[in-house]
Amino acid sequence: MTPAELSQAVQAAVSAAVQAGELTVAVPETVNVERPKNRDHGDYAVNVALQLAKAAGKPPRQVAELVAARLRELPGIAKIDIAGPGFLNITLDAATQGELARTIVTAGDVYGHGDAFAGQKINLEFVSANPTGPIHIGGVRWAAVGDSLARILRACGADVTTEYYINDAGVQISKFGTSLQAAANNRPVPEDGYVGEYINDIAAEIVKQNPGILELDDETQLRTFRSEGLRLMVAEIQRSMEEFGVHFDVWFSEKSLHDSGAVEKAVERLREQGHVYDQDGAVWLRTTDFGDDKDRVLIKADGDTTYFASDAAYYLNKRDRGNDVNVYMLGADHHGYVGRLKAIVACAGDDPSHNIEVLIGQFVKMLKDGEEVRMSKRAGNIITIDDVVDWIGVDAARYSLARVPTDSTLTLDIDVLTSQTNENPVFYVQYAHARMSSIARNAADLGIDKGAAADFKPELLSTPWENQLLGQLGKFPGVLATAGELREAHRVARYLEELARDYHRFYDNCWVLPRGDEEVTDLNRARLWLVEATRTVVANGLGLLGVSAPERM
Repeated sequence: MTPAELSQAVQAAVSAAVQAGELTVAVPETVNVERPKNRDHGDYAVNVALQLAKAAGKPPRQVAELVAARLRELPGIAKIDIAGPGFLNITLDAATQGELARTIVTAGDVYGHGDAFAGQKINLEFVSANPTGPIHIGGVRWAAVGDSLARILRACGADVTTEYYINDAGVQISKFGTSLQAAANNRPVPEDGYVGEYINDIAAEIVKQNPGILELDDETQLRTFRSEGLRLMVAEIQRSMEEFGVHFDVWFSEKSLHDSGAVEKAVERLREQGHVYDQDGAVWLRTTDFGDDKDRVLIKADGDTTYFASDAAYYLNKRDRGNDVNVYMLGADHHGYVGRLKAIVACAGDDPSHNIEVLIGQFVKMLKDGEEVRMSKRAGNIITIDDVVDWIGVDAARYSLARVPTDSTLTLDIDVLTSQTNENPVFYVQYAHARMSSIARNAADLGIDKGAAADFKPELLSTPWENQLLGQLGKFPGVLATAGELREAHRVARYLEELARDYHRFYDNCWVLPRGDEEVTDLNRARLWLVEATRTVVANGLGLLGVSAPERM
């Protein structure tokens, strides 16, 4: 019996009590089922009686007894105690608890998946760094977290589109072009231009692909360096993302909003909503009506549109493409964007509490030999995604970047993340998976098979370590649903570490394969089922984080 099945059983018991006239309450849509910290309190604890007591007009313990009386009739429930003010402490029999192993192995790579977000179309935009240089470490964090969230939300039933917004319009692109042109002509880079070895590399590649470009006039040169530099830089970013295991469904060009007239159309749409006004020759959006600290300019007095106008056009474009929930994942220096983006949504007639979510990620720093690493060999003054991968590898980078809440500053210690010790969290989890895979190989070498599902004897999984491991496995679907709801990928990583801990304890205390000349028993086979169930969950969890599940280490 899984926690979800037990939750449904409690709901059914409440419903039966209502139908019998014993309770006059609305049957709760969900019932929380938790593993108690003290194992003497049973396998699961339920507080539904405390939730219903006030509406029922009865003491919580009386409500608990009405529910418990029906639950005790169910097969698989060994004991129910009513504790404290009205908690239901439920103990399952060993067979019912152990049955979870068969459920997991049968479900395979879809175990844990659910339909909590079925019918939701979610646009998840992340990284979106200016295409004027390699992805820096802040963007790397969002690459790891954003891609993991996309995988988690899809596992929860959502229709997710991952998107990269290419800021290919505006002053920064012109600066990028002039920097490339200066490098190609061996001239000093402008004071506010871009520097780094990558600028020289791209400039040289443009010259190679465009023979004779340096003989052209400056203006013609600049146009070519700007357009070709942008093309090569975007291709470089795409390469880095794909090698990091991140695939974007959409690469959206800001320039396309201007070229198509979408920005001007967006201004008119907002005007039709009654929130646009003209003042001092400029066109303004009255965002203060919706909590922004000041109204925002859409079109300046000289006729140029602002970045804010592009933001408005981009949001409306997302909605026109059918995206119901639009998640923006922004860097630590973008706190000021939250209010103005929500104001755009409100001005467009949408619901800022539903149609948009803005997540802010905090800074990342890296340590080597106890000292902070600040510089990149290639980019000069930033650490790039390629630097991170070179230092610690894709798996360690993705896992460690995703395992800490994004609203916390993150420190990555290169020495720890390249070590094969329990201090390295990704090694700790991957080693557990490799250990389980080794057991399967050893069993095969000995000619031992876990047997058919019909022959599995779950009641034999009765030790405290097996009980603890099974309880941990049962949490996985709930962990995924919560991680998706709260947009917190780190919950999956932390769960995997707890699961690996419980597996290592089980392994140290419960011998899986026979030793020496011992006969193969049903207990050995039952434990092979449990090992395979645990391996399945670890592999599923790592896959949702974009991390490999090695069979050997």
